[in-house]
Amino acid sequence: MDPICTVVLPCRDEAAALEALLPVIPATLGVVVVDNGSRDATAAVARRHGAVVVTEPRPGYGAAVHAGVLAVTTELVAVMDGDGSFDPHDLAALIDDVRRGAATMAVGRRRPVRRGVWPWHARLGNRWVVAVLRRRTGYAGRDIPPMRVCRRADLLALDVRDRRFGYPLELLVKAQGARWRIVERDVAYHPRTAGTRSKVSGSVRGTLRASLDFRRVLR
Repeated sequence: MDPICTVVLPCRDEAAALEALLPVIPATLGVVVVDNGSRDATAAVARRHGAVVVTEPRPGYGAAVHAGVLAVTTELVAVMDGDGSFDPHDLAALIDDVRRGAATMAVGRRRPVRRGVWPWHARLGNRWVVAVLRRRTGYAGRDIPPMRVCRRADLLALDVRDRRFGYPLELLVKAQGARWRIVERDVAYHPRTAGTRSKVSGSVRGTLRASLDFRRVLR
């Protein structure tokens, strides 16, 4: 049976994480790995595990996600970080919310499995952005979610333009403007796979860079 949903994994130097992640993604889901300028074996590992590999030379989270969405052919598309910090089985409930019409987009609210998984600077920045988003748009969620599921056609119709870290925030702003029904569910947030490093929460500098992208979207 052909999958109804494809998972897009934006990746840069995530070979170590993909070795563990790809084998546990449910066989009912398609997988597209977007290689966003990796210097390791990200693409080779993805192909070996049967994923479709898309190369996106333009740096940026939004560029990688958009390239992956364009490559998807299923009705539903899921987006999830490819660093091993999420359990792909948590996608099932989000997919079900969208399939049965309970949500236009279902998103995962990060719940750290232990202390130290979500650094203080990243969590503080996330709270600030969510508070601003709530005041300006009425967004009821409590996270800028890295795990999301919606219909591919709906997502492309929103015409999200940001190609950097501001992509998920612009998506939420435009989804609110389009009166999407957004359902937020708790998902487990695990430590990244050893040997990989977050481009955002891995350092204060990365968090500040993402915050600047968020500010640009909120102007």
